[in-house]
Amino acid sequence: MGERRVRSTEEWLDYFQQNAARQRPIPWQTNGIGADPAELASIRRSLQAWQLGETSDGAHLAASADRYATATGDPAYRDVIDLFIREEQRHGALLGRVLDDAGIPRRRADWGDTLFRRLRYSITDIEVWTTPVVMVETLAMVYYNAIRRATGSPVLRAVCAQILADEVPHVQLQCERLAVLLHNRSRARFRLTMLAHRVLFLVVMLLVWAGHHRALRAGGFTWTHYRRAAYAKMRRGWQRMDPQRYVWT
Repeated sequence: MGERRVRSTEEWLDYFQQNAARQRPIPWQTNGIGADPAELASIRRSLQAWQLGETSDGAHLAASADRYATATGDPAYRDVIDLFIREEQRHGALLGRVLDDAGIPRRRADWGDTLFRRLRYSITDIEVWTTPVVMVETLAMVYYNAIRRATGSPVLRAVCAQILADEVPHVQLQCERLAVLLHNRSRARFRLTMLAHRVLFLVVMLLVWAGHHRALRAGGFTWTHYRRAAYAKMRRGWQRMDPQRYVWT
């Protein structure tokens, strides 16, 4: 039996518009970010790669969202995705300033970012696009929690707190959209879809660990801790994707 309703596109549009105006203050400093060089050594390469991943122009996503909005007669969905893209780009800008102020050069290429971008660029279906994105966003919550724990920098900790606050609604948005897309799917097909999700999530989780395990360990996340935290968050996401969780009118 459904427990709640899926929020309308207009409600999500209102959320993103309001959220853009209530960003947390970041205690930027005039000389660096107040981080110990030893702690930066453990996380700098990871921050460079993650910052690169947050700087996509979103053109392919916007095109997929536009096709979906047209097909479903929901033009506001494109506006929601535009604001979602801007919020992700704002995260990239925040991390970019952290790197600049810390004297760490920005990277122009990273194998993980290249792999994920190629995957996204080959996708036009909104369901197939949304699936890996919600998984990466879920893992981002584990990642930024680890970075926040790995540093004493008030600047970087505040940036992580802002991004974490934004990521929770991001995951909720994508999970609700998947629930809409899966609404008319039979329970047998839904279970097969969730099985495919679990296989893909394992792959994405391993890739993130391969690229960022040093930074994750610096934040106290061993492989076991990371895996448990990741699955705990993703299980909540899978629950939010279940159409039976919602009341449909």
